Amino acid sequence: MLSHLRPALVSMGLFTALLGLAYPLAVTGVAQAAFPAQANGSLVKDAKGTIVGSTLIAQAFAKPEYLHPRPSAAGNGYDASASSGSNMGPLNDKLIDREKTDAATLRAENPGVAIPADAVTTSGSGLDPEISPAYARFQAPRIAKARGMTVEAVDAAIDRHLEGRLLGFIGQPRVNVLLVNRDLDRAAGAIR
Repeated sequence: MLSHLRPALVSMGLFTALLGLAYPLAVTGVAQAAFPAQANGSLVKDAKGTIVGSTLIAQAFAKPEYLHPRPSAAGNGYDASASSGSNMGPLNDKLIDREKTDAATLRAENPGVAIPADAVTTSGSGLDPEISPAYARFQAPRIAKARGMTVEAVDAAIDRHLEGRLLGFIGQPRVNVLLVNRDLDRAAGAIR
């Protein structure tokens, strides 16, 4: 019996060291060398080096001069610790009421303009940092009015941060909300 125990313990120690220490350290080292910004959370810093957000996690922007993200089902205010979908089905009364309320607010903001789906629907994680170009352009008149800019200037900021499909066919075109808002603030002289 003891003869079977020793190889089992040696194997467990070897695989723990190999797969629990060496492999994670190697992957971390390669990630840090090849993609340091992404490996460190794709953090966005201001001119003073203060972290103001991440391009990977949505933030609540509610002021009229900012591009707004998708609605979030992740807790109160895009809480990353509560990341999840709402798990409400399409016939759930609470979901229907929230979408109707959101749609009415958006119709009042931009009468006669079609409301993009991502303007009223939450994502699977509730923390999507990006929105569709259609939803970004839907918001351009409100942002332009609040900032005293032209709609064309806001659209130009959106275009500067427009990302196409990955490899030309994977996913959908998208716009990162934080990057556009930082660009708009920079244009207004609010940040450097």
